[in-house]
Amino acid sequence: MSQSKCPFHSQLNQAAVANQQWWPQSLNLRSLQQYGANDPDADFDYAKEFAKLDVEAVKTDVRNMLTTSQDWWPADYGHYGGLMIRLAWHSAGTYRTFDGRGGAASANQRFAPLNSWPDNGNLDKARRLLWPIKQKYGNKLSWADLIILAGNEAIRDMGLEPFGFAGGRRDIFAPEYDVFWGHEGEMLADERHDANGDIDQPLGAVVMGLICK
Repeated sequence: MSQSKCPFHSQLNQAAVANQQWWPQSLNLRSLQQYGANDPDADFDYAKEFAKLDVEAVKTDVRNMLTTSQDWWPADYGHYGGLMIRLAWHSAGTYRTFDGRGGAASANQRFAPLNSWPDNGNLDKARRLLWPIKQKYGNKLSWADLIILAGNEAIRDMGLEPFGFAGGRRDIFAPEYDVFWGHEGEMLADERHDANGDIDQPLGAVVMGLICK
């Protein structure tokens, strides 16, 4: 195998320590990954597939979900709107202006370490509520799009008008091992400020496990 194809010589693998520090017993399968992108089907065009969707039907399914309370996770006052708005905000709120990483573009919130951050507690229930809709529409509707659309429709169903929605976000399918999340060794620790109190770049959150300032 040439060096360019060998996963052990890739720059990403040399930097792939952040998630392993938090889950040292987890099995890192990245060495088996022979494609460059996180998506095993790198040629899949989410925007093109989204254009084929009946978006109004998706919105109707989302609104029906909002008021269909589940025994295993009952809705507050009979409506999941607040939970879905929080899901969308916490998905988008990881975006950092320093390098343009994070945000809602990849549905990274499904994976470690974001899915275990204290700030994201119970959002696994929100994603579980959306799972039947994701199953129904398959690859035409990415998780990244569905999460934001659910937040939009929650706002609309609760009486406000969102700015709009644009689809076509790409999903990732595994944790981003090469992301630097911070120096800390425990959640909610704060070791990321200099003597002047400025946050280290490229970090965007002031405390480990929080999504934003």
